[in-house]
Amino acid sequence: LSSPSGLTHESHKKDVEQVYLRCSEGSIEWMYPTGALIVNLRPNTSPASYKHLTVCIKPFKDSAGANIYLEKTGELKLLVRDGDCSPSKVYCFGYDQGGLFIEATPQQDISRKITGFQYELMSKGMASDLHTVSAPCRPCSDTEVLLAVCTSDFVIRGSIQDVTNQAEEQESIIHVGVNKLYRQKSKVFQLTGESGNWRGQIKTPLECGVKPGDGDFLFTGRMHFGEARLGCAPRFKDFQRMYKEAKDKGLNPCEIGPD
Repeated sequence: LSSPSGLTHESHKKDVEQVYLRCSEGSIEWMYPTGALIVNLRPNTSPASYKHLTVCIKPFKDSAGANIYLEKTGELKLLVRDGDCSPSKVYCFGYDQGGLFIEATPQQDISRKITGFQYELMSKGMASDLHTVSAPCRPCSDTEVLLAVCTSDFVIRGSIQDVTNQAEEQESIIHVGVNKLYRQKSKVFQLTGESGNWRGQIKTPLECGVKPGDGDFLFTGRMHFGEARLGCAPRFKDFQRMYKEAKDKGLNPCEIGPD
């Protein structure tokens, strides 16, 4: 978390401050913004790999006080206009497309403003192979499911206990009861209650129309800004079939117990 403050530049309102971020994910808060802020993302990877990176930012819901631009060789492209912070809106661009230039907008009372956002760096392959990016509600093919099992941040067998729709954020929250936990990158799915059941929440676009239903599913997906995002989710019996067929042919990309 980086938290620069514009109050240190109160007598130099045209100042430009530079911030260097080394982590692959995190957040930045610019308190009382004045002047401008240049955000330099310098991940601890080889510069040769920079061209394969995608940068995503998610402004805080109450972020205000500055415009966020994509800057390259002096040219500015408006990315997020001050006050235009739609809930859950994420802005992504290639690392080689430029850096972030944040310019404070004129304010009567800067002490009431904080500009902030979360950021993530990921490989372009990881960003593009998440099929929810281009077609969030399209069912996965057998090949996509088997690959998702190997590459996803979480893989679980479970059932849909309930679905909460958030119209403002255009999201659905799937409340999942876990029968078997194969893998999870973060502790999204945890033991809850006296019964000792594993539970967790997965988000997906509202347009997909997910509803509670009977039976088990294989839920896969990625962590995105601290939230579990749904990837491929076939019925478990269908996964068992495709896994067995691929294993019999020696084509399954990785081993996982289907039972």
